[in-house]
Amino acid sequence: MRALARLPSVWAAAGCGSFCAAQEAQPPEWDFAATGYYYVLSDESDYLLAIATARRGRLHLEARYNYEAADTGALFAGWTFAGGDAVSYELTPILGTLLGDEDGLVPGLEASIEYGIVDLYIEAEYVHDLDEEEDSFTYAWSELGFRALPRWRVGIAGQRLREHDSERDTQRGLFAQFTAGAFTYGAFLFNPDSDDDRFAVVQFGAEF
Repeated sequence: MRALARLPSVWAAAGCGSFCAAQEAQPPEWDFAATGYYYVLSDESDYLLAIATARRGRLHLEARYNYEAADTGALFAGWTFAGGDAVSYELTPILGTLLGDEDGLVPGLEASIEYGIVDLYIEAEYVHDLDEEEDSFTYAWSELGFRALPRWRVGIAGQRLREHDSERDTQRGLFAQFTAGAFTYGAFLFNPDSDDDRFAVVQFGAEF
């Protein structure tokens, strides 16, 4: 889950005159992140899904591979809106294009809400296939997480995807993540109650 943007600092709340004016005049710095998800499937070939993001202020840039379709990349640009106090939120509408085996336009939304130790994260998009309109589809990934311990996040996840065959339209599962500094390690188990549709996902991410 991407970190939530926070409210202005105590400097802004207290009023810091010329110091704050100088700080605000400086352009925001770039923040980068990269995450890989390795899908371990029982009846099909395993594959790696990769996501890289670059953020500067509200500007959000993102690149993906094997996300919307196999052997296909995607490039996105978006703008982030964030706020809240006891309940903090972050909304990022995005628009992208597919590159590779598939051609298409992809409008979407990335959203997160956090309250105490509970958070909800959602990625949703519509892939409009430019070659065959009947191949257009909707994709979604969601996580409901709990941070009972400082470095640990556990919860439930769901997704709709078409990278591999399944009798289920929506995949449901459990996950656990551990964060150490700039690195995040995670494991997901989808459809744990089904011998035919069960599969695992191993995650590794870094921020820099």
